[in-house]
Amino acid sequence: MAAVTHYELPRPEFDAPVRMLIVVAPYYRDIADGLIAGARAEIAAAGAGCDLVEVPGALEIPTAIGIAGRMAEFDGYVALGCVIRGETTHYDTVCNESARAISLLGLQGLCIGNGILTVETMAQAAVRADPAGMDKGGGAAAAALHLVALSRRWTKVGKGLGFTQAIAGDRSR
Repeated sequence: MAAVTHYELPRPEFDAPVRMLIVVAPYYRDIADGLIAGARAEIAAAGAGCDLVEVPGALEIPTAIGIAGRMAEFDGYVALGCVIRGETTHYDTVCNESARAISLLGLQGLCIGNGILTVETMAQAAVRADPAGMDKGGGAAAAALHLVALSRRWTKVGKGLGFTQAIAGDRSR
């Protein structure tokens, strides 16, 4: 079987400053630190700035992003955390519901890169979190940056409610 290759989009470039928010659930601190390092490196390489907030668990990540989307001025968001399968169905609930909530926020227009690892073992998580390995934190940041670039490309300047500004002396409107 031939080796599988993966295509990666070129890093987006920005004309105006970009401000990102990394939201991380550091339940597994070593894994979270690797994800954060990868995300920060990718954000810096794109010339963007970032803030970081920590939340208790993966289910709280979308809530924090939703709050920031309503109350703060961020261009994009990076969701980071790790869920490792245990003995109960709690794993399935956390994986499915955190992903669903992030997807819903994305459909509302927020630019989010999902770097919440859902794995079977700590060893799998370590490989995926390592910035020198699979760098899923960097990948999530890259995804968010691409969405920010896309949203800026499609921003409609001057789109209003259908009203036009009257010009003094112009009675044709």
